[in-house]
Amino acid sequence: MSGSARLAMCAVVATLASACALLPLIETVTWLVQAAILLTVQSTVGALARRVPLARPLTVAVQALVTLVLLTLVFARSQALGGLLPGPDVFREFGQLLQEGADDVGKYAIPAPATTGIRLMLVGGLLVIGLAVDAVAVTWRSAAPAGLPLLALYSIAAGLAQSGKDWLWFLVAAAGYLLLLLAEGRDRLARWGRVFGGGARPPSRGFLASGSGPALAPVRTGRRIGALALGIALAVPAVLPAMEGGLLEPRGQAAGPDRDDSSGFDAVRPLVTLRDSLNQPENREMMRYRTSTESTREMYLRVVALDRFDGASWQPSERRVTDLPELLPTPAGLAPGVRTDAVNTSVAAAGSYAQNYLPLPYPAERVRVDGHWRYEPEGRTVAGDRGQTTRGVRYQVSSLLVQPTAAQLAGAPAPREEVLREYTKVPGSLPEVVGATARKVTAGSANAYEQAVKLQDWFAADGGFSYDTEVASGGGSDAIARFLEAKRGFCIHFSFSMAAMARTLGIPARVAVGFTPGTPLPDGSMSVGSKDAHAWPELYFEGVGWTRFEPTPSRGTAPDYTAAQEPSAADPGVPAPLPDRSTAPSARPPSASGCTPQLRRLGECPPGASRAAAGGGHGGRLSPGAVAGIAAGVVAVLALPALPSLWRRRLRARRLADPGRHTPGAPGPGQAAEHTLAVWAELTDSAWDFGVLPDESRTPRGAAARIVRLGGLTGAAAESAHRVATAVEQVLYAPRPRPPAGLAEDVERVRAGLRASARRPARLRAVLAPRSAARLVWGLARRRTAVAERWRSGRLGTAWRRAGGALRTALGRT
Repeated sequence: MSGSARLAMCAVVATLASACALLPLIETVTWLVQAAILLTVQSTVGALARRVPLARPLTVAVQALVTLVLLTLVFARSQALGGLLPGPDVFREFGQLLQEGADDVGKYAIPAPATTGIRLMLVGGLLVIGLAVDAVAVTWRSAAPAGLPLLALYSIAAGLAQSGKDWLWFLVAAAGYLLLLLAEGRDRLARWGRVFGGGARPPSRGFLASGSGPALAPVRTGRRIGALALGIALAVPAVLPAMEGGLLEPRGQAAGPDRDDSSGFDAVRPLVTLRDSLNQPENREMMRYRTSTESTREMYLRVVALDRFDGASWQPSERRVTDLPELLPTPAGLAPGVRTDAVNTSVAAAGSYAQNYLPLPYPAERVRVDGHWRYEPEGRTVAGDRGQTTRGVRYQVSSLLVQPTAAQLAGAPAPREEVLREYTKVPGSLPEVVGATARKVTAGSANAYEQAVKLQDWFAADGGFSYDTEVASGGGSDAIARFLEAKRGFCIHFSFSMAAMARTLGIPARVAVGFTPGTPLPDGSMSVGSKDAHAWPELYFEGVGWTRFEPTPSRGTAPDYTAAQEPSAADPGVPAPLPDRSTAPSARPPSASGCTPQLRRLGECPPGASRAAAGGGHGGRLSPGAVAGIAAGVVAVLALPALPSLWRRRLRARRLADPGRHTPGAPGPGQAAEHTLAVWAELTDSAWDFGVLPDESRTPRGAAARIVRLGGLTGAAAESAHRVATAVEQVLYAPRPRPPAGLAEDVERVRAGLRASARRPARLRAVLAPRSAARLVWGLARRRTAVAERWRSGRLGTAWRRAGGALRTALGRT
């Protein structure tokens, strides 16, 4: 295999390695396989074009054209001319697919499905980056700058995913980039040999003293450039702000319980947002289950309980977790006199449902599941540990179907003091109208049970509320008050508001998140889809425990024990009749619009909650601060390639400056000699920028002749090069040197001649990526060595060595 082919193959590998950081964002990996095939074709076309050979810009153009044809074949074949050639219809189709992909990014949760729009964004973007890497590293033979597009790809992916395996994807991307650097270095050495020999040498006052540096091998320089680029790759994702919403939702906060028993759910803050699940274009199946109970309308599958209320949203408290026990403890508050039926349920989660929490009927008594799972006793929540999710998991649950009567709930004693203290907290910022409305609605109630039923019925039927996802009820601490005035919303609004109002009445309350029972299938199983995601309030009654209520109109089923506010004293054991409430979702089509900031602050769309209910993030918008941070990061990344060019321009201006501009009269002999050597350094560096590598073994006259020959200089430009070389020999060897004037103009003529004889790509590289910028790296190395030497020879260094020696002696004695 030739060096060019090997380098092209390494460029493909490096691009795919960096693209691996995108894998946590998408459900399947088929898009990466597709991209790998297309990248291979793109790279092969480039190799053939270079073998012809074609001009470098023409090679890149041919690769770009073939890439467009490939994308047309894969994504828009039916719109292509003859099924192959892209035309206006193809570009319109691409625009439509990209728009759909952008909508899907804001709509779906992580990991998102590989829709056609998202696949076009991923595969097309990867091909563009692959073309840039191939052009820079292979066509123009400069592998180090090719790390910039790879850096951008990895940084964006790592900033979005922020999964527990970020370090693994970094190692993969870093290995790909280092492989590319190594291949380029080996190819360069094979073609040119070691251009610069020997190690670093101290600066000399002789020939080229003003501009020379350590003669480093290209491989060593490549290693330093690689280390610098990898350092940037580590730093950029760390400083970019976290992004919220849909596919842009960070996953770091949904990693599951910490492995340490003391930390529990510190890293898990699943705030509820169900709107994305309800607004998805299709009802994706999350799981199927079979159960032994015939009362499937009570089979709510609970994911997590939110018990901390700050006035604007509900969140789970940070609690200790334990290993999942064989038998779960008795539910808090449940007395033996309450009727309970044992229920056995087998659940099979879909491969597309990757949630850290295990959906369970409440209260579960025993959970049999393979994998790494942890248990939080207070909320009776089971969550994955060490990256464990529900994806494709099968498990069995033994639970209790608690069936209290209205009389038992009405006669429940006051809750224990610790329960009242923790679960009736309301912030002082909660508007007074919330508590006043709760008292008004429940006026005349004899007990907490009657208050709870009146609240439920007021929301569900009597208060004029309607189920609607297209709401904008405001945000902040007055969100609930605005919802009570607008009287439009969906399960989040109703459950949040009823739980808050119950707390103002002194009833312990929290919010549960999970799924309604689902839809029965012909084979007797139940199918739970994304549109079954739901939230409901749980109120605590001593002797019964945490009890479900259903305030959301047209969603779920109201429990039997809430049908009559006044329980019958004659036959308290007979369940009340089931009210006429449909188990089907509302006929109103879900909104396709994204969550507004007002709804997010209300609690409808807080960050991370669809992970608690449907396995992912939500479709919010980027905040202005996030946009500004991203823009700053992008500008910083894009500005990196301009640094060598800016440094060279500044160095050239300093070298060619008039030595007498700061002092009156003619410059002295010392200044004239220094100026002559600086001008010569600029001439050799300018030739280096245009591809004429410096040769320290030659005399100034021989070096000038070599520059004239290899640079194609003629006429005045060649004469100027020889004149500068003669001036250098005067400075170095004449007893009383008299360098001529106008040396700076001579260098400009030489640069103009080099530019005129070079091809356009060489001219562009001399301006945008000058080869002599390697001296900047050498200068940094010299400064680092000088600082280290000063430290070792200074007082602090001496004292440090003495202290270290004393410590080693003391440790040796012990």
